[in-house]
Amino acid sequence: MTLIDKMARLLMLGITLAVCAATTAIAEDSGAAYYKGKTVRFIVGLGVGGGFDAYARMIAPYLSKELETNVIVENLPGAGGLLALNQVYAAQPDGLRVLIVNGTPAALGQLLEQDNIRYDLAKADHLGIISAYPWIWLIGPKTDVKTVADAMKPDTKIRWGGTGPSDGPADGAALTCHVLKLDCQIVLGYKSSGDIALAMERGEMDGLYLSDSSAANFVKNGQARAIAAMGRTRSELLPQIPTVFEQIKLTPDQEWWFDFRADLNDLGRILITTPGTAPDRLNFLRAAVKRALTNPELLAEGEKTQRFVAYQPPEKALAMTKKVLSGINAEQKKVVRDVIFKQN
Repeated sequence: MTLIDKMARLLMLGITLAVCAATTAIAEDSGAAYYKGKTVRFIVGLGVGGGFDAYARMIAPYLSKELETNVIVENLPGAGGLLALNQVYAAQPDGLRVLIVNGTPAALGQLLEQDNIRYDLAKADHLGIISAYPWIWLIGPKTDVKTVADAMKPDTKIRWGGTGPSDGPADGAALTCHVLKLDCQIVLGYKSSGDIALAMERGEMDGLYLSDSSAANFVKNGQARAIAAMGRTRSELLPQIPTVFEQIKLTPDQEWWFDFRADLNDLGRILITTPGTAPDRLNFLRAAVKRALTNPELLAEGEKTQRFVAYQPPEKALAMTKKVLSGINAEQKKVVRDVIFKQN
């Protein structure tokens, strides 16, 4: 290659990079202009007072600042968050709705082909993961259960609270009861994990299965006691609580069940917007979400309130979602479906 050819190539490369940079800048300007002054609805698929609601209300002001628009939190409870997910997935693709999704029940509902599912999580416009942490088995302060072994004793019955059959708390309880052969009753219909925690404090419910960030708050407030981390790793927020793997000897089949549930838990709190949002708006929204979720002030506020934020980009969120949705065979799906939907 002659010197002239090399110079020509470098010139073309420079032109290409300049065009790409200009195109990106134009797209960012277009997205910024679109959002400025508009109202973005930050939707929570559960009631006021739970962990997801608290996260949304904590994040909304930071996102509002980044978007230079008004961000309002709107609770749309129903079916453990799936009602809101269905509505956002089918909504006009204007990018003016942001939904905080409980990735665990969202993926599980799709995996089990529930009748009320109207979305494909693998085709949603992901904005990133807010946080993903181990899940914890909580027990009511008025019960005598202090360990997993205590719960497995004869004549021990545990009443668990849930919002919907595949909401996270309820399906986690169902799988735990099935795997450990516990005597359980699962009561659905609560609006949020906060309502379940209040019922536990009053002695109306005994058990609750949820993420460690929410669990740590309920433990701190004296509404519940933690007895086990439900994966292979202890919670950093509750490091004194051993895992279920540490407390009892599990069979390979039991290990599969708990590992399967832990993979679902790793999806954490996912942010999505309306599918089909114009690329310039989507890219601007993703960039704004990243800046908001990595803002040192937000991280400090999250640490102070134990609503920890550990941002993961939309590409990773989508890859993890696809892995979970393709990681279980038809026979295993049937067993999981039977366990979850036989709840009382």
